[in-house]
Amino acid sequence: MWETLTAWDGWGGVGIGAAWVVTGCLLVAGAVGCVLPVLPGHLILFVAAVAHRLMLGSEGSGLYWWSFLILAALMAVSQIFEMVSGAAGSRWFGGSRWGAVGALIGTLVGMFFLPFGLVLGPLIGAVAFEVMFAGKETQPAVVSGVGSVVGTLAGLVVKAVVGALMIAWFFLDVFLIGG
Repeated sequence: MWETLTAWDGWGGVGIGAAWVVTGCLLVAGAVGCVLPVLPGHLILFVAAVAHRLMLGSEGSGLYWWSFLILAALMAVSQIFEMVSGAAGSRWFGGSRWGAVGALIGTLVGMFFLPFGLVLGPLIGAVAFEVMFAGKETQPAVVSGVGSVVGTLAGLVVKAVVGALMIAWFFLDVFLIGG
C-alpha cells in the first residue's frame, strides 16, 4: 500500500505546486512589508528565496547560490539606507550634526512606535537635538526636523524599490538564469 502511494506520479506536481504556493505567499507578504513598516519585508523576501530553494532543491528551484548573496546585499543596503535616510535629510535641509544624530536616534526609538514613530521619531529627535545640543532657535530646528521626515520618506521609497528589485531578481534567476 505504501509503495502504491509513494509511486503515484501526482506527488511531484503537488510538491512543486505547494512549494510555489508557499513561495508566492512569502513573496506577497514581503512585498507588503516593503511598503508597510509593520512587516520586515526584505527579510521575508529573502526567506521566500531560501524556502523555495529548500523545498525544490538546487536543480528544481532554479536558484543559484550567488543569488542569495545578491539578495542579502540588496537587503543590507536597503536597511542601512532606511536607517540613515532621516539623518541625511536633516543634514540636506541645513541641520547640524546634532540634528542628524537626533534624527538617527529618533528613527531607532520610533521603530518601537510603529507606524507613526517612523515619521515622528526622526522629526522629534532632530528638532530636540538641534535645540538642546546645537543651540539653534526653533525655526531652524524645525526645518532640520522636516528634512529628517523628507529623508525618511525617501528611505521608504528606496525600500519599496529595493523590494521590487529583490522580487524581480528572484524571478529572473528562477526562470531565465537558473531555469
